[in-house]
Formats: sequence, structure tokens, C-alpha cells
Amino acid sequence: MSSYSPLTAPVPTSDLPKGIPYIVTNEAAERFSFYGMKGILIIFMTKYMLDAQGVADFMGPDEAKGYYHLFTSAVYFTPFFGAIIADAFFGKYKTILLLSVVYCFGHFALALDETRMGLAVGLGLIALGSGGIKPCVSAHVGDQFGKTNGHLLERVFGWFYWAINLGAFASTLLTPWLLANYGPHLAFGIPGVLMAMATVFFWMGRKVFVHIPPGGVAFLKETFSKKGLGSLGRLLVIYAFVAMFWALFDQTGSAWVLQAEKLDRTFLGVEWLPSQIQAINPITILVFIPIFNGISALKWPGLYTIISRTWALTPLRKIGIGFFMTVPAFLIPSWIESQLAAGVEVNIAWQLFAYVVLTAAEVFVSITCLEFSYVQAPKKMKSLVMACFLMSVSLGNIFVAAVNFFIQNEDGSSKLSGADYYNFFALCMLATAIIFIPVAMGYKEERHMQDEEGSDDDGAPPMPPKKTSLLGAETVSDEA
Repeated sequence: MSSYSPLTAPVPTSDLPKGIPYIVTNEAAERFSFYGMKGILIIFMTKYMLDAQGVADFMGPDEAKGYYHLFTSAVYFTPFFGAIIADAFFGKYKTILLLSVVYCFGHFALALDETRMGLAVGLGLIALGSGGIKPCVSAHVGDQFGKTNGHLLERVFGWFYWAINLGAFASTLLTPWLLANYGPHLAFGIPGVLMAMATVFFWMGRKVFVHIPPGGVAFLKETFSKKGLGSLGRLLVIYAFVAMFWALFDQTGSAWVLQAEKLDRTFLGVEWLPSQIQAINPITILVFIPIFNGISALKWPGLYTIISRTWALTPLRKIGIGFFMTVPAFLIPSWIESQLAAGVEVNIAWQLFAYVVLTAAEVFVSITCLEFSYVQAPKKMKSLVMACFLMSVSLGNIFVAAVNFFIQNEDGSSKLSGADYYNFFALCMLATAIIFIPVAMGYKEERHMQDEEGSDDDGAPPMPPKKTSLLGAETVSDEA
């Protein structure tokens, strides 16, 4: 068996790192598995789940939404522990590889057992496996870059996100069809096979990856230093606002699916399954990313560049725009509910329009947060900071789960039904967006990239922090 000495720092180059294709391929397959499984969960819980005797054991809508968002919350909470394991002890590569195996077992548990026990075991293993994957993969992407080719990072994160949504698009079309035609065993089993393939793709890139060594004691020192705690503190404030965005966005897999069941789903001459409607999100992402980032082959500068020519579009400004765009995205399904209550049949095209608006908001918020989190994180804290970003998803879903459990009445009715349900969350998002403005104006931005192989600037201070405003231009702070 041949041995190899992995790179422990990026090599100075202006080219794309050699490990990126392996990571992108891995991510496309892993996201197929995750979104394929997650896309059919709400339908499985309300229409397919059995008890130990093989008798129907379906959940009601509010109960299913509550458990759906509890699971989503767990998926984005466990990365906090995975990040500590990666940054302090094993490094990102080993952590991703080992916990990917756990992730695979979770998928196969869902495929083999249609009961609540199988659901609990399968989702529990997937949530545990996610703890090693989610905070580390995006940080592992950033680790492949040094200061020489760091200017490519924003574009690569865009295409990284593109790969995520390519996998998500394929799976949200396929797995609902598999569930409807072949049942839960195959519908959950195929995503499990793709997760196994994702693990193999990642292992294949081991010889060309940059393997940043775990920080050990140095990680703990940096984390609990004034600089480390300061960086975390500033970012956690931002993530608290981002949590509300995720509270609304992740309901496309729960409340929006249940709403789709009540609509005329004939579109483009095809009658779509309720879970398949979610596919509009990833396919729209695939279209929006080049529109926003630019297409060099067509000499299209991109929407971001065009806007920045007259108004500097900083990361926090992008996030703020995304917050405000999320509000009308939720008012559209509110309008749909009011029409349904009045007895007017509503076509699924209206919900598709809401998806397009919400997806544009996602580009502004989520992709921006990925890159922003990486460059703001001190060098030995990359996975930990990514985990804190993912905690915003967890926090948002805990909020939704709590609301859905609270609004259940004993007779099966809901305290927030119809349009009122969507209006409640739209108002929460509007308040969040408004309060975010002064907070973002006071944020002091830094930039931390990994040192390149042979560089002599280890320990050099980062770029001077910038005070970023949503309303005015960036100014360099005197608190460098």
C-alpha cells in the first residue's frame, strides 16, 4: 500500500486547488442523499409510517412539522461538537471521513424500518453524522486556498453551493416519485447509496487535499483568547439574526409541502407531487448563482458587480437585503391560504413564485454567510465558526418546532391556522430585518486566510478591521 505525505498548508499558486473537484463531487452526492431523505420526511410521517405490527401510525400535520424541525435543529446543532473534534483533535479530513460512515448507517436504518423506532434511529445517526460533515466541509474548501489565490474563494463558494443544489434538485424530483411508486424502502435506500458514494469520492481526494493539522492546545488558546472570543462574540450576534431567516426558509420542507397538497399542482402539463415542488429551489439556485456572481465566458460581470459600481455591496449588506426579501416570500403563501379559505382554487404556480423570491433571498443570505464566516474566523477556529453559523439554522428550527407544538389544540385544530400562520412568521422576519440594520452598521470586519507553504507571516496580524455599514461606505477602523 503506497504511502503519501499530505500537504499541511496551501501552495502559493494563482490556480484553482487540485482538491476542489473532489470536494464539489462529494458535496453534490452528499446533498442528494440529505435533501432526498429530508424532502420526503413530512409525507412519510403523515402518510406512510407504520407501527411494529404494520398498522398505520401517521402523525398529524402540526406534530409532523414539530418533529421535522426538531430533526433539522439537531442536524445543525451537532456540528458544534464535530467542529471541536476536528479543530482540536483529528483535523477536518479524518472527522469528515469517519462520521460520513455513521451518516450512511442512518440512511440505511430509515430504509429498513418504517416505524417510529426506525425513524428515531435513522434520523439520530444522520444528525450525529452531520456533526462531522457540515462544519468541516465548507471550512475544508477554504483551507485549500492561500493568500495568492484567495481572490478565487468567493467564486468557488458560489460553485460549491451550485453543486449542493444540483444534488438537491435531482433528489427532490426523484425521491418523492420513488416514495409514491415504490414505497419508503427504496425512497430512503437510494439516498443511502448516494451517501456511500459521496464518502468514496471524498476519500479519493486524500492525496491532493491540503490537510490543515488540528490545533490541539493552540486551538483552545486561540478560542479562549481575547481575539478568539471577540471574533466569536461579533459573529454570534450576526448569526442570531440569520436564525430567523432559517426559521422561515426551512418551512419549505414542512408547511409549504402540506400547503402544496391543497393546490392544483398541474404545471407545464404535468401534475407534480407535493414534495417535488421543492425542486424549484435548487434549480433556481443553479440559475441565480451565475447571474449574481457573473459568467466570465459570456463577459457578464454579475449582478453583484453591477450593483457595487454605484453602491458597495458588502457581505452584511447582502445579508440585510436577503432578510427583507424573505418577508414577501412568506406573504405569498399567506395570500394563497386566504384564497383557499374563500373557496378559489389556486394553482401551484403561485407557490413556485414564492420559491423564486425566497431563493433569491437565500443567495443573498446563505452563500454570503458561508464565505463571510470562513474569512472572519481566526485560522485555528475555522470549523468552530462554521459550526456556530450552522447553529443559526438549529436555533431557527427550534423556534419553528416550539411554535408548532404550542399552537396544537387538543381537538386537532391550530391556534395559528391558514394565513395567520404565515403572517406571524413574516412579521417576525420583518422585525428581524429592521433591527439588523444598526447592528450590521457597527460590525467590524476582519479577514483571516490560511498561511501558504513556505510563508514567513505566521502569526502576522490580520487585515485591519473594517466597520461595515448597510447605508454608507466601508471605513477602516483605527482599532487594528
